[in-house]
Amino acid sequence: MALVYVTRRERFNAAHQMRNPNWSDEKNEEVFGKCSNKNWHGHNYELFVTVAGQPNPDTGYCVDLKKVSDIIKEFVTEELDHRNINLDVPFMKDKLASTENLTIEIWKILVPHIKKLGANLYEVKLFESENNFVAYRGE
Repeated sequence: MALVYVTRRERFNAAHQMRNPNWSDEKNEEVFGKCSNKNWHGHNYELFVTVAGQPNPDTGYCVDLKKVSDIIKEFVTEELDHRNINLDVPFMKDKLASTENLTIEIWKILVPHIKKLGANLYEVKLFESENNFVAYRGE
């Protein structure tokens, strides 16, 4: 039977700051530039969650994307939308709020929930801007 990949897109808006607390203001500015601004900055994130599975002969679906959407909203976007990633998001506590780290943490959250649907999480892709995105496949 064929393996297919289906993707659900969700969106959220959040603020963050790239700042290593062990560094001086000068070092943070040197490494992170404007992203280290003490007054934060925000993004309109786009999150793409890709699930792999075999189509069910009764439904034609490998996974019900409505259920995937519900999982993403409940466990990810509700925690992130209109929040400060550095201050307000428990799963990012004590982590640098890079898009890379955020993508990995989203993966960790989604894996068990997607498995309960009888499918496998294949990829989490998070667009921070139209030019910058991170893709993670649990590797």
